[in-house]
Amino acid sequence: MRDFALAPPVVPPASGGLADSVFEAAVHSPTVPLLARRTSSGGWEDVTAVELKDQVVDLAKGLVASGVTPGSRVALMARTRYEWTVFAHALWAVGAEVVPVHPSSSRDQVEWILRDAGCVAVVVEDEHAVMTVGSVCATLSHLRHVWQLDAGGLRQLVERGAFIPATTIDSLRRIVLPDATAVVAYTSGTSGRPVGCALTHRSLASPCDTLLAGWGHTAAPPGRQPRILAFLPLSHAYGLMIQEICLRGGVLMGHEPDLSEASLSAALRSFRPTYLYGVPSIFEKLYKNFLRTAQQAGHGALFERAAETARAFAAATERHRLGRGGGPGPKLRFQHAVYERTVYRRLRDALGGRVHRATSGGSPLNRELSLFYEGIGIYVNDGYGLTETSGGITNQPLGREKSGTVGKVLPGTEIRVAPDGEILVRGPSVFQGYVNDEAATRAALRGGWLATGDLGRLDSEGYLTITGRKKDVIITSGGNSVAPAPLEQRLRMHPLVHQAVVVGDNRPCVGALITLDPDFLSHWRSAQRWQSGLLSREAREENALREEVGRAVAAANSVVSRAESIRVFRVLPAPFDVAGGLLTPSMKLRRDLIVERYALEIDAMYQGGTRVPRPASPEDPLGWDDSDDVFR
Repeated sequence: MRDFALAPPVVPPASGGLADSVFEAAVHSPTVPLLARRTSSGGWEDVTAVELKDQVVDLAKGLVASGVTPGSRVALMARTRYEWTVFAHALWAVGAEVVPVHPSSSRDQVEWILRDAGCVAVVVEDEHAVMTVGSVCATLSHLRHVWQLDAGGLRQLVERGAFIPATTIDSLRRIVLPDATAVVAYTSGTSGRPVGCALTHRSLASPCDTLLAGWGHTAAPPGRQPRILAFLPLSHAYGLMIQEICLRGGVLMGHEPDLSEASLSAALRSFRPTYLYGVPSIFEKLYKNFLRTAQQAGHGALFERAAETARAFAAATERHRLGRGGGPGPKLRFQHAVYERTVYRRLRDALGGRVHRATSGGSPLNRELSLFYEGIGIYVNDGYGLTETSGGITNQPLGREKSGTVGKVLPGTEIRVAPDGEILVRGPSVFQGYVNDEAATRAALRGGWLATGDLGRLDSEGYLTITGRKKDVIITSGGNSVAPAPLEQRLRMHPLVHQAVVVGDNRPCVGALITLDPDFLSHWRSAQRWQSGLLSREAREENALREEVGRAVAAANSVVSRAESIRVFRVLPAPFDVAGGLLTPSMKLRRDLIVERYALEIDAMYQGGTRVPRPASPEDPLGWDDSDDVFR
C-alpha cells in the first residue's frame, strides 16, 4: 500500500451537536439571514439566525411533548424543503437521531428502514406518503407518530409543545456529545437491501468545517454573503453536507424540491446563488440544455466553437498553474475574450448570473466537461466522498486544481490505495458502523481503515483519480476485465444519450444499454429534414438514430482498448429513474437491478445483432467486427 504524508488538521475537533451552530449564530449574528424561504408569489423571504433558532426551539418543544427523547430515531421522508432543515435541527437539539428516507422510496423500502432503525415517528410531505406509511404501520411496533407537513404537522407540533419551557430544550441540547449518533443514513446502494450508516455529530461536522476553513472564502466575492441553492436530496449524505456547510458557515441557503428543468432553472434565476453544488448528471444536463437552446436559436455552430475554445483555454490555464506550460497564447486569449462577451456571459446568466465556482460529487466528472465550465468562468471542483465518510473527503487544492481527478485528501484524513486498487480511508468523518449489522461493519472497517469498494489511483503529487467500483468490473467470457465507468461517462457526453449501463459479464464482448435524453430527442426530431424515399419516416428516423448513437459508441470506444470496446448496444424506450427503483436517490445506477430487469433485452442484444466474423488477431481475439451492434 502507498501512504501519503498529510498536513495537520486545519480545524479543531468539533464539540457539541449539530444544532449548536444555529444557536451560536443566533447569539453572535442574530440578524444575518441563514435560510431563504419561498413566498406565495414565487420570491424569497429571508429567515434570520434568531428567527430560525426560535422556530427550532418551538418545534423541539413539540417533539419533547410528543415523547421524543435523546436517542429516539425519527424518519424524515420529504423532499429538499425548508421544513426538512428546521425539523432536523429540532431533533438534534433534543438529542434525537435523524433517519432520512427518500420520498420516492417503495413501500417495502419504507417498511424495512422504519423497522430496522426502530423509528418512533416519521415526518412525511403529503397524503400519498401518509398512505405509504399507513400501509406498513401494523408491522412497526415502535412507530407512534406520523406528522404530515402539507396538513399542518409542523404547526400542530408547535402548539402541542407550547407549555414546555425553552430552558428544557437548552438543557437537552447542551448534553448532546459530538460522538453521539446524529444520523442513520440508509445507503440505497447499487444492489441489495439498504443498510443504515451511523454518522455522529462530529463525523458530519468534520468535512464541513474543514471545507469552510480552507475553501469557504471562494463561495462568494469579498463582501458578499455566499448563497447556495440546495436541490440535491437531503436523504443523502451529500445533501446533508451542503445543508450543514451553509448553517455552520453563515451561507444563505434556499431549498428547491423540484428537479424538473423548468423549476430548477426558475429557482436558479430567482435565487441567484453564488456557488453551485450538483452531481455529474446535473452538469451534463445543463451543458446539453445550453447546446439545445443554441441550436434552436440557430447558433449551434457558434456554441460548439465557443465550447471548444473554452476547453482549450481552460486546459492551457491548467497547464500553467501546474507549472507545465505558459498558459493561453495571444490568439486563444483573443478568441476567449470574444466568446466571453457573446456566449459565456449569457450561459452564466442562465444560472442566475452570480455563480463563479461549483462542486460536483457523487461520481467522477468528465474532464472535458470540467474544462468547459472552467472555460466559461465557473470552476467546478470535482470531489470524492461516500455515505460512510459523511460526505466529502477530497477537494481540489486552490491554485493547483487538476481536472479529471477528484483532488487531494482533506487535511486530517488519510487515503491509501490497496494493491488491488481499492481506496481505503481513515479519518474523523468515517462512520461508526452499520446499524444492526456487525458482520457488514467488520467487513468495511479493517483496522481503523474504511474499505470503500471504490477503485482509484494516486499520482506522484497525491491527486486521486476514481476508476470505478470493485464490484462493477466486468469480466467477459474471453477473460478481459473492463471498468464500465469511463465508457459510460464518455457515452453520456453525447447530447442524445441520457444514461448508459455497460454490461458483458460472461459474454463474448462488452455491450451497453442506452437511454435517450427526452428533451434533446424531441429537439433532434424537430430539427431533422426528411427526404422522400422508399422508407417510411419512422424507418428513416430509426436509421438516423442508429447512426447517431453509433457515433456516441465510437467516441466512447476511443478511450479504451479494442478488447474493452462496446460491440453491441440497445436503446431502451425510457430512462431509468428513482421511482422505478433503478436509480439511487443520489442518481447512481443500480446495476444489478437494471441487469435483472432488462435480462431479456440483454439476451436479445447479444443474440440478435448482425455479427461479421473475421480472422482473430492479438488485439481482437474474439474476431468481432466494429459494426456489431443492435438497435431494436
